Formats: sequence, C-alpha cells, structure tokens
Amino acid sequence: MITVTGANGFIGSNVVRALRDRNGQDVLAVDVLPSIRTRTSPVMNASEVRYELPHPTVSWLDMDALPQWLAAGRANIHGIVHLGALSDTTLTDRDLVLRHNLEYTRTLWKWATAARCPMLYASSAATYGDGTRGYSDEDDPAQFAPLNLYAESKHHFDLWALKQKQSPPRWVGLKFFNVYGPGETHKGHMASVAFHAFYQLRQSGRIRLFRSHREGVPDGHQKRDFIYVADAVDATLHFLTTPPTENAPNGLYNIGTGMARTFHDVARAVIAAAGGHGQIEYFDMPEHLRARYQYFTQATVTKLRRAGYTRGMFGIEAGIARYVANLAAARAA
Repeated sequence: MITVTGANGFIGSNVVRALRDRNGQDVLAVDVLPSIRTRTSPVMNASEVRYELPHPTVSWLDMDALPQWLAAGRANIHGIVHLGALSDTTLTDRDLVLRHNLEYTRTLWKWATAARCPMLYASSAATYGDGTRGYSDEDDPAQFAPLNLYAESKHHFDLWALKQKQSPPRWVGLKFFNVYGPGETHKGHMASVAFHAFYQLRQSGRIRLFRSHREGVPDGHQKRDFIYVADAVDATLHFLTTPPTENAPNGLYNIGTGMARTFHDVARAVIAAAGGHGQIEYFDMPEHLRARYQYFTQATVTKLRRAGYTRGMFGIEAGIARYVANLAAARAA
C-alpha cells in the first residue's frame, strides 16, 4: 500500500489516480476529511472527492489520524508520497504554517525512517527565492532566501532533512515548479494562470495579466517554468519505483521542464486552444506582492535526467491544448 497525503488536492489527486490506474495499486489517501464516519474505518463522501474516487483500491483517512494510524501498524506501507501542505503563499500565521508544513512532515519522516519505508515529499521551487542565485538542485540550499512563509516552511524542512544522519531508505524532496492542469479548480486564487486565463477568456473575451514593475521586463514577459501535471506526477512516481544509486541519490530534485516561458505565451496558448479569438490586457500588480514577486523561474533538470527520468515533457502549447479541452468538457458537462 502507498500512502498519499494531500490526496484530495491538485497534485495529490492526480497521483492517486495514476497509482490506481497504472496497476491497481492499493492507496491510503490522506487529507482533511470532515465527512469521515469513523477514525478506524474512514469513508469519504464521493461528492467531495476528485477523479471518481473513492475506488475499491483506495481507502481514505483524515490527516490528523495518520500518525497514530501508522504507529499502530495497521497496514504494510510500501511508500509515502507526502503532498499535503498549506500552500497559500499569502498566509501570515507562522505557527499554523510551520505546524502543518514542517512539524507534520518531520513526524512522517521519523516514522518512515524507523519503518524503513521510502518517503517522497513536496518541496517547492519557491524555496529558491527571487532567483538571483539560480535554480539548481545541486547547489547548497542554505544560500537561498525564500520570499514568503509557505516557501520558508518548505526550505526549513529541506535543510533539516539534509542534516539527518538517519533517514528513510529512499527519500526525495520534490521541488515542484509551476504545475498546471486538471484538478486545480478548488485552489481559487492560487490556481494556475492557465486556469484563470481560460475562465477570463470565456467570460469577457480578455485575459488579464500583471504589468511588469521591473525595468527591462516588458508587461506579460515575467517567466515561469510551467509543467503539466501529468509530467509532474510521472516524475514523482519515477522516484517511488527507483532505489537510490550513485546517479540517483537521496536528496532534493527539481520537478520542472527546464524551459521558462512567459505569461504572454501562456495567454496566447489559451487563446489559440480556445478558438483563436481574444485579447490580452495588463493591470498593476498589488503593492503588497511587488517586493516578493518572482520574475523568472527555470528548473535545472540535469540531476533529474541523470537520475534516470528521461521522458519528454509537454511544452506550453501542447499541455495547454490538453488542459483547455479538459476545462471545456467539464464546463459543458
């Protein structure tokens, strides 16, 4: 059985579906589940679950119950994919964020170490800060300075994990870059620019992007490494099925395409995929975001490729075409 936390979230729900569909893998899906009937026999209301879950091979458990459930040894867990977190970059409650994103992850790490169970966890490209020191997962992470509390919590765990003398037999911190694709509707303002662009285009015929407030960067030419969720999931599961080797050691890995694209590119791809008609307009970035805004991210993926993950990834045009088709179908249903 594989345990997936954040299983009703964006990447998590896609990971659960991939595990279920690839080989019928038994999955313990963990999230905040207010509709649980009992702690010993968790059942979730199907209307609250993404991607046609639950399923005969998928069981559900509340996040708060997981540490005790693991300690009780109720199942033979073959791996933990820890994707649950408070991911809103605008949160300011430090104690809350550190409790969920740092202390909870430490608890799972310690259990996985004692049980000799592989553990993957979601770090973030946000740990790199403003990008002035690059985006290499082979550099000393202590040099980076995150720009918000969410990124700081992930950064603290990365540093803590690298210092541990005892660890799970296979552990990987997954530094996800800008993931987009099916399953992110619930994220609201934290959903991808592709998601928001699609609905803005449908509602008004226009896509709104932030103006640039940095000299030398034209409006809409802020860049991100956008990765389609299917690729992010596939790279994640690569590490779940491969042991550590000299070329693929335990540690931190970027999960991105290695190619930065502009927000303007994303908007044009959405317009093309939706029929070719629409306009792009720009508006001022809110003052409180300007000092903490990343104008450029681009994963170095040399380490990922050296670790044996050599599959090609969707470019913006192909990935957004698939995504827009998915959104249009969901809207029509």
